[in-house]
Amino acid sequence: MLNSLIKIKSQLVKTMEKIAGAENVLSTREELYVYSTDSTNITNNKELAEAVVFVETTQQVSEIMKYAYKKNIPVIARSAGTNLCGACLPKKGGIILDFSKMNKIIEINKDNLICKAQPGVVVETLQKAVEEYDLFYPPDPSNLKVSMLGGSIGLNSGGPHTFKYGATKDYIIDLEVVLYDGSIMHTGCECSKNVTGYNMTQLFVGSEGTLGIITQATIRLIAKPEAKKVLLAYFDSLEDTSKTVNDIISNLITPSVIDLMDKNTIQTIESFYPSGMLTDKTAALLIEIDGFRSNLDEQYEKVIQICKNNNSSYIQTAQTKEEEEKIWISRRSSFGATAKLAPNVVTEDVVVPRENIVKLVEGIQSICDKYELKTCIMGHIGDGNIHPNIALDLRNQKERENFLNAKKELFELALSLNGTLSGEHGIGCEKSQYIINAVDPVCLNAMKQIKKMFDPKNILNPNKIF
Repeated sequence: MLNSLIKIKSQLVKTMEKIAGAENVLSTREELYVYSTDSTNITNNKELAEAVVFVETTQQVSEIMKYAYKKNIPVIARSAGTNLCGACLPKKGGIILDFSKMNKIIEINKDNLICKAQPGVVVETLQKAVEEYDLFYPPDPSNLKVSMLGGSIGLNSGGPHTFKYGATKDYIIDLEVVLYDGSIMHTGCECSKNVTGYNMTQLFVGSEGTLGIITQATIRLIAKPEAKKVLLAYFDSLEDTSKTVNDIISNLITPSVIDLMDKNTIQTIESFYPSGMLTDKTAALLIEIDGFRSNLDEQYEKVIQICKNNNSSYIQTAQTKEEEEKIWISRRSSFGATAKLAPNVVTEDVVVPRENIVKLVEGIQSICDKYELKTCIMGHIGDGNIHPNIALDLRNQKERENFLNAKKELFELALSLNGTLSGEHGIGCEKSQYIINAVDPVCLNAMKQIKKMFDPKNILNPNKIF
């Protein structure tokens, strides 16, 4: 039996080398171990892939899928591997397709406000490239310096700018997708408006590679904002913080960013990356306003006054580009800073209607206190998306059990507040057991039928979402 398995694996590797070239295939146990993990801390994945293939063309992906379908071998698409929900773990072994070599920006068309790019393009690289044309691609996950386009499409990444500009799904207008049998499909067109049949593009955005393998994307772009202002407003109560957000919106102001950091987050960041933030306050709002210079000052003054009216105890405004960058580095350092508190950090991702933000944050604090877990709470308060960064030692069985219990209660809390399990991190295998409580049963059955239609042998990233 063992000799038979070795022979099968050897044939698989030989086939991959024939399709993609021997230099693009990894198959030693050490190599497979590295690529059979991602940034998910809690999942204990014991399965290893049988081969890792660095694909370079759509045709290679097509040939690999034809082979995998014929031999009933799982295929998992992988970009940077920075997801936090176990979305690219090989739960049933198989072939991992690494897209880091498909990293070309194919076209930037300023007249049509579109860009065509491969899935291995780093999000920050894409943003900087289109900015040279005075264009803007808003989705900006915290790991945008390493996060790749394919993964961000697969998980429908958002980020701080989602409140005003929307998430990845709002900018993808066409996808080139390789299906389970190796056939190649385009889901849309280069037009920004398209209601010609079903919206197949949106079906694949956020599908975590369970319906097809994305090999190219056509992206809608918008004009780059002319100017922006960034400030930090501090508060001594969560109620005042939340009311400030509502008052800003009711005054017809839509900040490009309106993010929350709790006291623990501020203190932890300051000990890790000192930037002058006030560490004795209950919460802080990071607010960015952008638009035309002609009305930016008016919006800014209104926001300042609204913050003061809601008892903001102190307001810091970035006066230079360097000060803006320092504030943003601090905000994006929240995960890394929390990692200083314990050997592991687990970041969760829940969403509730904005009116329930205070109940959610206080509930998270109460749950973590109950289970003696260190937590730093931050997130995109404008759209109700909160991320508790929980520091713990997963080698400690008691701490691990406490976290798993807290996680269950956290999801129950979010659902009880009319929320949901994820706003931008996805479901993967980490939250799949909870989805039955979050999705209408008729809708969930429809999702499973769609999966079965697009993947009849269940070889596309199996054991994810459901």
